[in-house]
Amino acid sequence: MGPWLDAFVATFGLIGLGALLRRTLLPDLAVWAGMEKLVFTLLLPALLTASIGAVDLATLPIGGMAGTIWGTLLAGTALSLVLARLLGHGHATATSVLQGGIRYNNLMAFAVVGAAHGQAGIAFGGIATGLIVPCVQVVITLAFAMGGDRRPNPLRLLRQIATNPLLVACALGLALALVGGPPPGLRGLLKALAQGSLAIGLLCVGAALTPGALAARPLTQALTGALKLFAMPAIAAALAHAIGLEPLAASIAVLFMAQPTASTAYVQARAMGGDAPLMAAMITTQHIAAMLTLPLWVLLLAR
Repeated sequence: MGPWLDAFVATFGLIGLGALLRRTLLPDLAVWAGMEKLVFTLLLPALLTASIGAVDLATLPIGGMAGTIWGTLLAGTALSLVLARLLGHGHATATSVLQGGIRYNNLMAFAVVGAAHGQAGIAFGGIATGLIVPCVQVVITLAFAMGGDRRPNPLRLLRQIATNPLLVACALGLALALVGGPPPGLRGLLKALAQGSLAIGLLCVGAALTPGALAARPLTQALTGALKLFAMPAIAAALAHAIGLEPLAASIAVLFMAQPTASTAYVQARAMGGDAPLMAAMITTQHIAAMLTLPLWVLLLAR
């Protein structure tokens, strides 16, 4: 019961505090935008670099995790696109359904697996992030590029992938792991930066929630939320079982797939021509629903 309480009271408490601060003490959107940028470009990459760099890669079932995670993401992509078509949505709304169906809140994921599984959970979470982020970003970028008058631009796609701070951090962490871990001095600096990433990041998640958008396309929200919070982790659990993935790695893969969609999905939808109001609504409703669904998945995985 202790790890369960640590995982969810702390996580959702910080999200709730962020929502409260956004509406009282820190109403300036520029403040939160700056904090989000700090987390995305420095603090979370430091967490990834430190956690991946400290592990012995030879002992991790990276192949099994890749099969589980990539298989789940591909299935989720197909289901999201089928769902959008069945609901009769155009390209803009379909991209938001896709983001709502396969993206995940990595800050919440690290908070949950770290509290439930300790440093081993963080290490496996770093590997999971390194597998998820490039796959998701390629799929989402292609989905936006294929609509309207746009045509895929391979050079722009490669540039976006190569300059993604999370991918750069994963690559750096892998390089450090191959040489035995971060050297003294750098290890301490990365640890200090990493300690601030989850708390500040979860406050930003709470500040980004938009209750006023909840009424947008309720059926689409409900079905996409069911896909993200129930179907995706169930698919991951089935694939992990079929592959024979070890229990801890399987648990991390399922918990990452069970996260609500990324709060940054709204920014991407607004910048690239998606249905931004619907995306804002999905982010909010999925985070609220995750307060109930995530504990259920943790309890199921603990059995």
